[in-house]
Amino acid sequence: MSGGGFHVHGPHDHELEHAGQGGHGDHDSGHKSHAGGIAVVTAIIATIGALFAYQGGATQANAGLFKNNAAIKKTEASNQWNYYQAKSSKQNLSELAIELAPESRKAFYADEIKRYKGEKAEIKKEAEKLEAESKAWDVKSDEQIHQHHRWAQATTALQIAIALAAIALLTKLRWLEYGMYGVAGLGIVVGVLAAMHI
Repeated sequence: MSGGGFHVHGPHDHELEHAGQGGHGDHDSGHKSHAGGIAVVTAIIATIGALFAYQGGATQANAGLFKNNAAIKKTEASNQWNYYQAKSSKQNLSELAIELAPESRKAFYADEIKRYKGEKAEIKKEAEKLEAESKAWDVKSDEQIHQHHRWAQATTALQIAIALAAIALLTKLRWLEYGMYGVAGLGIVVGVLAAMHI
């Protein structure tokens, strides 16, 4: 009520005026600084999450590249084995020919058999080397896929932590804030495991 320039505030008037001025009281300034702290932590989590996501993408790309290298080496090894089989067929024909050929041609076929055996040994060595390289690339690809999954798990945990931070800010529930810190910590631990190739 007001009369003659005198104004009396009711309790609800004071709260409305306080809210209209942005709430500059002690309680609200404490809440604002607390909210600011959560915002800073959220920004840090988002930055770490972006780094983890980048690493996850890089390991996924590497896995694909390594798998491609494995397939190329496997194809090269298969070509060598086909070449080996062709030499074996020629050796077999020479062995048959030595039995059927006249005496004057037997030395020629004996030399051919010897030559094919030598060539086959070299071809087999190269094919086995290419197969070993293919397997090595497959192992590297599998390691990168495992590491990619770790980075993805870490990134997901950090994204969940950011969501919890937003809900904690809106609801002002402390347990959600603690949950945000816990999930963010878990995400960082999984990221460290990814970086250590575990």
